Amino acid sequence: MKVVIIGAGACGGSCATRLRRLDETAQITLLSKRKEISVATCGLPYFLSGIVEAKDNLLASSEERFRQLFQIDIRTQTRVESINRREKTVTLENGKKLLYDKLVLALGAESLVPDIPGLKGNPRVFTARTLSDYEKIKEFIKSESVKQALVIGGGFVGVEVAENLSHIGIQTTLAEAAPHILSSFDEDIAAFAQNELREKGINLRLNAEIKEVRENTALLKNGEEIPYNLIILAGGTRADTQIAKEAGLQTGPNGAILVNEHLQTNDENIYAGGDCIAFKDMVSEQERWIGLAGPANRQGRIIADNLKGIKSRQQKNLGSGIIKVFDRTLARTGATESQLQINKIPYQKIHVWGVSHTGYYPGAQPMLLKLLFAPDGKILGAQGAGGDGVDKRLDVIASFMLKQGTVQDLADAELCYAPPYATAKDPVNILGMVAGNVLNQLTKLSFFNDIGPDTFLLDVRSYEGDPIAADAPSGHIPLSRLEESLDLLPKNKKIILFCDSGFTSYLAFRILIQNGIKDISSLSGGIRLYREMLKNKKDSTG
Repeated sequence: MKVVIIGAGACGGSCATRLRRLDETAQITLLSKRKEISVATCGLPYFLSGIVEAKDNLLASSEERFRQLFQIDIRTQTRVESINRREKTVTLENGKKLLYDKLVLALGAESLVPDIPGLKGNPRVFTARTLSDYEKIKEFIKSESVKQALVIGGGFVGVEVAENLSHIGIQTTLAEAAPHILSSFDEDIAAFAQNELREKGINLRLNAEIKEVRENTALLKNGEEIPYNLIILAGGTRADTQIAKEAGLQTGPNGAILVNEHLQTNDENIYAGGDCIAFKDMVSEQERWIGLAGPANRQGRIIADNLKGIKSRQQKNLGSGIIKVFDRTLARTGATESQLQINKIPYQKIHVWGVSHTGYYPGAQPMLLKLLFAPDGKILGAQGAGGDGVDKRLDVIASFMLKQGTVQDLADAELCYAPPYATAKDPVNILGMVAGNVLNQLTKLSFFNDIGPDTFLLDVRSYEGDPIAADAPSGHIPLSRLEESLDLLPKNKKIILFCDSGFTSYLAFRILIQNGIKDISSLSGGIRLYREMLKNKKDSTG
C-alpha cells in the first residue's frame, strides 16, 4: 500500500508513525513544505520570550528519527502543487509526481493577513504561525532593539504573544476588534483575562479596528494612534485547503475539508485531519472548524487505523481549550452562551466559586467555574478562571460531556481528595449540586445584567460593605437577622440577594422563599464576580 501524507505536523506525524506500527510493509511518504517536522506549535510564544530556551525543545521528532526508526520516506521543504484524483497522483513543485493508493491531507492552517492599508509589505509586520515566523520576530527584536509592539488579534495566540513580549520588557498593545478577547469564552469569564492583562501592563484596546498602518503608528477607526516598532498579526487563521478545493473535495466552514466519522473525504481514497478539517460540534450538531493540537494528534491515529481496516471513529467536537494569562488560567469546554443563542438551544447557567485544594492547607487558590446546562440537566458547556486546579475541573467536566453527562453526574462524581489536592466537596460536585437546585426550583438566580433601577440589592453578609451598584437601591440585613426583619424588605422591588460568593445569599433565598417572599433571587457568583465584571467594564469604556 502506497500512502502519501501531505503535512508533517501533529496529524500527519501521528498518522505516519501509527500506520508504520500497524503495517511494516506500507510505503509511507511524508511531505512537508517546511524545514522542520513535528513542531510543537503551541509552545512558540514561549520560545519568543526565552521561557522555552532552544528551538530544538519544540521539535517532537526529527527527519532522522522518522527515517531510521519508522522507515518513512520524509521530504521537507517540498510543496505539493496539485492532486489528481483520477490518476491518484500528487504533483510536487518541481514537477515530479507521486503515486498513491491512499492519500492523507494534514494541510494545517495559515495566518490571515487583514486588508489594511500600510500592512502588506511592511518590514515591521510579522505573522505568528510557524517556527520560522518566530525566529524572524526574535531576530528583528534583537537587531532593531524593539521597545514598542502592537499585537493585532486577541485570540489564544495573540494573548500569549502579548504576554511573552511583556516578559522581555517590550511595551505591548493588544488590539482586538471584538468587544472582548478570547471569543471562545463568554464575556464574564474573558473579563478575568482582560483584567489580568491590564494589571500586568498590557495596553488592551477592545472594539479596536485598525484603519491604517503608518510608518511608526497604527491608526484606529476611533482616531487613536498606537505607536509601534513591531506589529505581530494574530488575528486568526483559516484552513490551508486550496489544493483540496482545486481537487474537488468538499469543504465547509472557513474553507475546511468535510469528512465523515472515519475522517474520509468525499473521495474514498483520501482522508483528512488536523487543522484543515471541519467536524460536528457535540452540542449544536453543526459542522465546525477549530484548530487544536489534541484533536489533530488523535485524528492522525484514527486515519491510520482506518487505512488498515480498523473502524476508528472521530468523536464529535467539544472544543476544549486552556490558556495561561500571566498568573491566571482560563479553560473551557463545550458551547458558550453566544453559541447556544445562535443555535437556539435553551439553557440555564450558574457560577460557583471554589478553591484548588483545602483552604487550611497552604497555597490554596480561588477559581470561578461557570456551567451551562439544558432544562433536562444535560451539560452543554463549562468555563473556568483562576489559578491551580482550573485545568483539572474542566477536564473532568469535558469527560462527562463526552458521555452525554448531566448535572447529576457532576454532583455524584467520585473524585480524588486529600487536603493538598482538593476539597472533600469538590468544586465539580458543587457545580452539579447548585445546578440541581436550579432545576428543582430550590433557588432562583440573577446575573450582572439583571441589576438596574427596578431592583433592590440586599446585602446578607455578616458585615456591611460598600454598595455594589450606584444606580440600584440597596440595603443590608445580615443572614442571622433576616427572619426577624421581613417587614423591612421593600414591597415593590425585585430583591436580589448578594454575598461574597453566592452561598450565603442562597441560604437567605431559602429563608425568604419559605416565609412567603416571592420576588427574590440570588446573585450568581456573588460580589466577587460582580466586581470583576464591573472593573473590566470600567476599564473597557474608560
